[in-house]
Amino acid sequence: MTGPRVMFTGDSITDCHRRETDNPLGYGYPLLVAGQWGMRRPQESPEWMNTGISGDTLAGLGGRWRADVLDARPDVVSILIGINDTGYRFSFGHDEVSADVFRAGYRRLLEPLADVQLVLIEPFLLPVKEEQWTWRPDLDAKIQVVRELAREFGARLVAADGLFAELAAGNKNPEHWLFDGVHPTPAGHAALADAWLRQLTSPSAVSTSVRR
Repeated sequence: MTGPRVMFTGDSITDCHRRETDNPLGYGYPLLVAGQWGMRRPQESPEWMNTGISGDTLAGLGGRWRADVLDARPDVVSILIGINDTGYRFSFGHDEVSADVFRAGYRRLLEPLADVQLVLIEPFLLPVKEEQWTWRPDLDAKIQVVRELAREFGARLVAADGLFAELAAGNKNPEHWLFDGVHPTPAGHAALADAWLRQLTSPSAVSTSVRR
């Protein structure tokens, strides 16, 4: 049986050097999801796509949304975006992206996808430098937006920020999961892929009948 067209998109965490390697999925969680899918839903053979771009903010993703996502006509769209909207403010002095602006921009991405299974991944942070603690209020507001939009649009939510906080609490070593507080290590990508698969491989999660 053929499977759905699955699109991953977002920033560097999704990109994972896909344009510099011989694998168009890169080396991170999208590749791990694709590799493990067959063990959980062996009756399906999805078409996997990745249009993550390193360094993207929500506005950057929005600017290429039509060409990189909508024109591919996916059945499943998985989005991970937001950490750069926070990080660039504190690291490079960019203007603040308020929760209201973030919500409005994110909603514009989701509105054309009424007949698509959505997967929203929370942006996440495990501070490994003292100054990264100052990012938390800004990022927490954006995480709350993602949760609200997941409910509004009936999306599967991958609660990644809480996941990594719990994992780091377990072994007291945040760098084991996110080497710089933001980007996953191999262990972090594996944990993220597992959380994604738990959301999407339940019996009711993805229907191959939604192909247009």
